[in-house]
Amino acid sequence: MANKFKGTVYIGITDNIEERVKEHKLKVYPNSFTAKYNCDKLVYFEEFEKDNEAIIREKRLKKWNRSWKIELIESMNPSWMDLSMNWNIDFNRLRHGR
Repeated sequence: MANKFKGTVYIGITDNIEERVKEHKLKVYPNSFTAKYNCDKLVYFEEFEKDNEAIIREKRLKKWNRSWKIELIESMNPSWMDLSMNWNIDFNRLRHGR
Protein backbone atom coordinates (compact mmCIF):
# COMPACT_ATOMS: atom_id res chain seq x y z
CA MET A 1 0.00 0.00 0.00
CA ALA A 2 1.19 3.54 -0.70
CA ASN A 3 -0.13 7.05 -0.28
CA LYS A 4 1.07 8.49 -3.62
CA PHE A 5 3.57 8.07 -6.45
CA LYS A 6 6.92 7.23 -4.85
CA GLY A 7 5.44 8.13 -1.46
CA THR A 8 5.19 6.25 1.81
CA VAL A 9 5.05 2.46 1.40
CA TYR A 10 3.47 -0.10 3.73
CA ILE A 11 4.14 -3.83 3.45
CA GLY A 12 1.82 -6.39 5.00
CA ILE A 13 0.21 -9.79 4.47
CA THR A 14 -3.39 -10.95 4.45
CA ASP A 15 -5.47 -13.97 3.58
CA ASN A 16 -8.17 -11.74 2.04
CA ILE A 17 -6.72 -8.93 -0.05
CA GLU A 18 -10.05 -7.34 -1.01
CA GLU A 19 -11.14 -7.02 2.62
CA ARG A 20 -7.74 -5.78 3.75
CA VAL A 21 -7.61 -3.12 1.03
CA LYS A 22 -11.10 -2.03 2.06
CA GLU A 23 -9.97 -1.72 5.70
CA HIS A 24 -7.04 0.47 4.62
CA LYS A 25 -9.23 2.67 2.40
CA LEU A 26 -11.86 3.11 5.15
CA LYS A 27 -9.19 3.62 7.84
CA VAL A 28 -10.88 1.01 10.02
CA TYR A 29 -7.88 1.18 12.36
CA PRO A 30 -7.42 4.96 12.74
CA ASN A 31 -4.21 4.70 14.79
CA SER A 32 -2.48 2.37 12.32
CA PHE A 33 0.52 3.26 10.17
CA THR A 34 -1.55 3.17 6.99
CA ALA A 35 -4.21 5.48 8.40
CA LYS A 36 -1.62 7.91 9.79
CA TYR A 37 0.20 8.15 6.45
CA ASN A 38 -2.92 7.75 4.26
CA CYS A 39 -1.61 4.59 2.58
CA ASP A 40 -4.78 3.60 0.75
CA LYS A 41 -3.55 2.66 -2.75
CA LEU A 42 -2.66 -0.92 -3.61
CA VAL A 43 0.41 -0.49 -5.82
CA TYR A 44 1.93 -3.99 -5.64
CA PHE A 45 1.05 -7.46 -4.44
CA GLU A 46 2.23 -11.04 -4.62
CA GLU A 47 0.29 -14.26 -4.10
CA PHE A 48 1.49 -17.36 -2.26
CA GLU A 49 0.11 -20.86 -1.84
CA LYS A 50 1.32 -21.24 1.75
CA ASP A 51 1.04 -18.78 4.65
CA ASN A 52 4.62 -19.37 5.79
CA GLU A 53 5.95 -18.39 2.34
CA ALA A 54 4.08 -15.08 2.55
CA ILE A 55 5.39 -14.42 6.07
CA ILE A 56 8.99 -15.07 4.99
CA ARG A 57 8.61 -12.77 1.96
CA GLU A 58 7.05 -9.99 4.07
CA LYS A 59 9.92 -10.13 6.57
CA ARG A 60 12.48 -9.98 3.77
CA LEU A 61 10.79 -7.06 2.01
CA LYS A 62 10.54 -5.08 5.23
CA LYS A 63 14.34 -5.30 5.55
CA TRP A 64 14.93 -3.98 2.02
CA ASN A 65 16.06 -0.40 1.51
CA ARG A 66 13.61 2.05 0.02
CA SER A 67 15.15 2.14 -3.46
CA TRP A 68 14.81 -1.66 -3.81
CA LYS A 69 11.14 -1.45 -2.81
CA ILE A 70 10.50 1.31 -5.34
CA GLU A 71 12.24 -0.69 -8.05
CA LEU A 72 10.12 -3.75 -7.24
CA ILE A 73 6.87 -1.76 -7.36
CA GLU A 74 7.83 -0.08 -10.62
CA SER A 75 8.77 -3.40 -12.24
CA MET A 76 5.07 -4.30 -12.12
CA ASN A 77 3.38 -0.91 -11.80
CA PRO A 78 5.54 1.95 -13.15
CA SER A 79 2.84 4.59 -12.68
CA TRP A 80 1.94 3.48 -9.13
CA MET A 81 -1.70 3.12 -10.19
CA ASP A 82 -4.08 1.85 -7.51
CA LEU A 83 -4.47 -1.78 -8.62
CA SER A 84 -7.71 -2.12 -6.67
CA MET A 85 -9.29 0.87 -8.43
CA ASN A 86 -11.55 -1.24 -10.67
CA TRP A 87 -12.39 -3.91 -8.14
CA ASN A 88 -16.05 -4.21 -7.22
CA ILE A 89 -15.53 -3.60 -3.50
CA ASP A 90 -18.60 -3.36 -1.24
CA PHE A 91 -17.70 -0.53 1.11
CA ASN A 92 -20.95 -0.93 3.03
CA ARG A 93 -19.91 -4.22 4.68
CA LEU A 94 -16.81 -5.22 6.59
CA ARG A 95 -15.79 -8.70 7.70
CA HIS A 96 -16.09 -9.49 11.40
CA GLY A 97 -18.89 -6.94 11.81
CA ARG A 98 -16.58 -3.90 12.05
